[in-house]
Amino acid sequence: MSAHDLFLLGGVFPGDSPAAALRRVVSYARRAEAAGLDGVWTAEHHFIEYGASPSATLLAAHLLAATERIQIGTAVAVLSNRHPVALGEEAATLEALAPGRFRLGVGRGGPWVDLDVFGSGLDRYEHGFEEGLRLLTRWLSGATEVAHAGEFFDVLPVRVMPPGTGRPVWVAATGEGTARLAGRLGLPLLLGMHAPDEDHVRLLDAWRHEAEAAGFDPEGAEHVSTHLAQVADRPDTVDRLRASLTELLTRGVGQYVSLKPGRGGRDHAAYVDWMIGRHAVGPAEHVAERLAASAEATGVRRQLLMVEGLGDPEAVGDNIAALGSLLIGTAGTASAAARAAGPGLAAGTTGSPTR
Repeated sequence: MSAHDLFLLGGVFPGDSPAAALRRVVSYARRAEAAGLDGVWTAEHHFIEYGASPSATLLAAHLLAATERIQIGTAVAVLSNRHPVALGEEAATLEALAPGRFRLGVGRGGPWVDLDVFGSGLDRYEHGFEEGLRLLTRWLSGATEVAHAGEFFDVLPVRVMPPGTGRPVWVAATGEGTARLAGRLGLPLLLGMHAPDEDHVRLLDAWRHEAEAAGFDPEGAEHVSTHLAQVADRPDTVDRLRASLTELLTRGVGQYVSLKPGRGGRDHAAYVDWMIGRHAVGPAEHVAERLAASAEATGVRRQLLMVEGLGDPEAVGDNIAALGSLLIGTAGTASAAARAAGPGLAAGTTGSPTR
C-alpha cells in the first residue's frame, strides 16, 4: 500500500505573476483533497521564479487552513537559512493548530546568495547542517526546556513554547553523508527526483546501517520519494510537458546566484528528457506501473508527485484529478479507511522511528 501526495513548486510559468503562482498552489491543494489524495508538500525558494514561495512553513500554514483532511508538508524548509529554534517554533505552532496534519521536511539548500542575504553564511552551509538539525530535533522532541552550546549556535536555557510533539523531521538527502546523518538521528529521508531508484536504494542502505547502529527501528521510518507524474494519453501532451519544464528550469533555475565560483550550468533540456523517460509520464497504466515499480524497488511507500509541469492551471487540475482517480483505486482498504475517517485516523497512521 502506498500513499500519494502532491509536491508543489509554485513555479512562475511564462505569462504568470508570482502572486498567481502562489494562489494556484492553494487551488491545487484543494483539488488534491477533492481527488482523495493523501497530502501536499510545498517547496521553498528565494529570489528565483523556479518557485514563488520564500517560506514553506508560511505557505503550509495557509494550506492547513484551506484544507480539512490532507497532510501538509514542507519539501523543504531550507535549514541553512534559518535559526533552528525559530523554525522549530513555527513547526510546533502548526502542529498545535492542526494536530497530526503537519510534516516538517528540511534540507541543506545550496550555496546560493540567500546565505549572504540572510547572514547565515557559507561556512554554516558547509559545516553547520548537523548542528542545526540536532538543535531543531531537540527543540521538537517534547522537551520543556532546551539549552545548546555549539560552534554555530548558543542557546541559553529557555522554555519551549509551544512544546513539540516528537514527530520526526524529514531530511532531504542527495548524498550518503546526509543519509547517514539522518540515520544516526533516526529521521526519515526525503528523496528527490534527480536520481534513479538504484541511487535511492544506496542512500536508504546507508541510512539503515546508521539507524540500526544508533538503536532505531528502521522499519518505523516513513521515507518519502519525489516523482514527476503526468497522465498523458497523447504524444503532444508529453511534448508540451517537455517544452514547459525546460522553459521553467532554464529560466527559473538559471536565476540562482552562487557564492561558490565555477559552478557550471546544467543542460536543462537533457535533464527534462531524462526525467520524462525515467518518471511516471504517459498513459494512466504506465504511470501506475512506474510508481508501483519504484515503490517495490526502494521500499518507499509515500510518494510525492510533481504535477505542475504543464503550467496551465486547467491542465494541471485535470492531471491531479486523473492521478487521484488512478491511484485511489489501487490504494488499498487501509488507506481508503483512513481517508473516510478524516484527520483523526489519518494522523494515527504516520510511522516514525522509535528507539
